[in-house]
Amino acid sequence: MKQSRPLNHQSGKPGYTGFKRIFKATGYSMQGLHAAIKYESGVRQELLLLLILTPVALMLEVTNVEKILLVGSLVLVLIVELLNSAVESTVDRIGSEYHELSGRAKDIGSAAVFVSLCLATFVWFMIVVL
Repeated sequence: MKQSRPLNHQSGKPGYTGFKRIFKATGYSMQGLHAAIKYESGVRQELLLLLILTPVALMLEVTNVEKILLVGSLVLVLIVELLNSAVESTVDRIGSEYHELSGRAKDIGSAAVFVSLCLATFVWFMIVVL
């Protein structure tokens, strides 16, 4: 059984405060990352892309700012995929029957991933190829 969180005495809302809140939040974030890797193939694919291309970016003879842009564009793709996966999980939790707004939410999340991939491709092309 899941234990309830203590009451935050400053706000009156449930939750931890101070360093314990940061520690707990980090734990929840790691749980979410683990779940995304375990259940979401898109997250696994983009994490693999990040793990392969990061060392490549760091070995290229480009400026440090360009290295940051190369790696940052890949991290952005992963962030957007994580958010898209959260949207899809939420929509799926609500119900399996088709609803126009549910489909739209999933399509927009997918579009966000596509746009982030286009940006990463553009950044890598401009820095590495040109």
